[in-house]
Amino acid sequence: MPPKKRPGRAATSRQKARPVARKKPDWYRLGYDGGFESGTRLGRESFGSLFEGTSIIIPTYNQLAYLKSCIESIVGHTDQPYEIIVVDNGSTDGTAAYLRSISGQIRYRILDANRGFAGATNMGLMMSKGKTLLLLNNDTIVTDRWLENLLACLNSDPRIGMVGPLTNYISGNQQIDVPYGTIEQMHEFAREFNRSDSAKWHLTDRLTGFCLLFRRELLERTGYLDEGYAIGNFEDDDYNVRVRLQGYMLVVARDTFIHHFGSVSIKALGSELDEVNRNNSSFYSDKWGNPHALIEQVNALLRSEAQARADAALHSGQEQPSLPPLLPSETALFPQGVAVRGVREQVFWVENGLRRPVVGVLSFPCARISQVDLLRWPLGDPIGAEEAESRWRRQPFGHEHGSIDGSVLAPDGQLYMVEQGVKRRLATSAAAEFWGLQYRMHSVPSAEEWAALPEGFPIIAPARVAAYL
Repeated sequence: MPPKKRPGRAATSRQKARPVARKKPDWYRLGYDGGFESGTRLGRESFGSLFEGTSIIIPTYNQLAYLKSCIESIVGHTDQPYEIIVVDNGSTDGTAAYLRSISGQIRYRILDANRGFAGATNMGLMMSKGKTLLLLNNDTIVTDRWLENLLACLNSDPRIGMVGPLTNYISGNQQIDVPYGTIEQMHEFAREFNRSDSAKWHLTDRLTGFCLLFRRELLERTGYLDEGYAIGNFEDDDYNVRVRLQGYMLVVARDTFIHHFGSVSIKALGSELDEVNRNNSSFYSDKWGNPHALIEQVNALLRSEAQARADAALHSGQEQPSLPPLLPSETALFPQGVAVRGVREQVFWVENGLRRPVVGVLSFPCARISQVDLLRWPLGDPIGAEEAESRWRRQPFGHEHGSIDGSVLAPDGQLYMVEQGVKRRLATSAAAEFWGLQYRMHSVPSAEEWAALPEGFPIIAPARVAAYL
C-alpha cells in the first residue's frame, strides 16, 4: 500500500521547526558607530580644555612639498606630547586635499584667501589646545631632541618669554655655518649638535619667527600677532617688542638646531616682496617709533617698583621678592578713559581697570580690539552713553571740576594721558590715533604742575586682529 500522506498541519509544524537563519551582527560597524558617538561626546565635554603638551602651529601657502617634509620630520623626531595645527592660506597646489587626507593625524583650517603669516598664525593660536605653543615655518625640518631642548630652556626660568633655536638660514644671530650638504647629513649633524646644555642659552634682543616657543600664559598676557603687517615680515619683530615691554627675556637655545630652507613662501611674491617689506617696515616704525627707548623706560619703571617693594619688605621684616616684576599683561600699556569693543557690537567704557557696558550710542571714536585684550579687564556695572561722553570730554587740569585726568599736550609738545595723577606718554602718534585720543580736548599745564606728576608706563597701540574662528 502506498504510504499515507501526512496531514497538512503536520507538514506545517515541521516547517516551523526549522531554525531561522539570522543575519550576523556587523561588529565592525557597531564598534565604529559606538566609538564615533563616544568620541563626539568626549570632544564636546572637553571643548576648551588644554593638554600638557605643545601645539605646533604651521601657516602655509603653496609649498606642499615643503609642508609634507616638515610634518614628516615632526612625526619622526618628536617624543614629547604635541599636536600639529596647519592653517592653509588659500593654496592652489593641492595643499587642501593633502590636509584632508591626513586629517586623523593633524588639525587644520583651510582659508578661502591669503590672510598672511600673522592672520594664519592667529587662526592656529585660536585653535590650539596645548599649554605651550610653537610657531613653525612650513619650510623647516626638525631634528632629534629639538622640542625637548627648547622646552628645557623655556621652563628653566619663568622670566623667559620666548625661545628659538639655531639654524642654517635666517637673519640675525640664530644662523650658523653648517658642514652638511644633504638632509641625511643634516640629521647626522643635528644628532651630535642637539645635546642639552644650559651654558649655551644666550639672551637676545630679537628672535625670528621661523621657530618660536612660548607658554600659553604669554599669549594670554600679550595677545595675538598684529595683522597690520600684510602678507609677512616684521610681525615677529613686533611681537618681540611686546614681549620685552612686559619685562620678559628672549633666549636663543644654542644647543638646538633645525634646518630652514629659507622664506620660500615670502620669496614666491617675486617683485611684490619689496613693496610688502616697505609697507610693513613703515607700519612698524609708525607704531613703535623708538622701541628700544620704550623698553628701557618700562624696564626702569619695573626696576623702580621692585626696589620700592624690596625696601618696604626690608622695613617690615618680610621676605624680599626674589624675582624682578613683570607687567601683569600688555593691558597695562593701554589707556584708561577710552571706549572699546571686541568682535561683537557691544561697546565698553574702560576706566579704573574695569570695562563697563555702555547703554546708548557714543559719538566719539571706539577702538576695536581682540577678545583676548578685551577680556583682561574685569566686567563692571553698565554706564550710560551720556555719562561716558562727559567723562571722555572732561578737560584735564580743570581744577574747577576736581580732576586732572585726560589727554594732555605737555610743555615739550608731546601728547600724554594723565590718569589719577600719573602722566603716561603716548608712544607714537599711531597710538594716539588708534585710541582716538587726538580728538580729545588738550591743555598745556604749567611747568610746575607738570613736573609734580610722576611718570607712569607708556601707552601703545594694540595689535590689529581680523581673524576669528
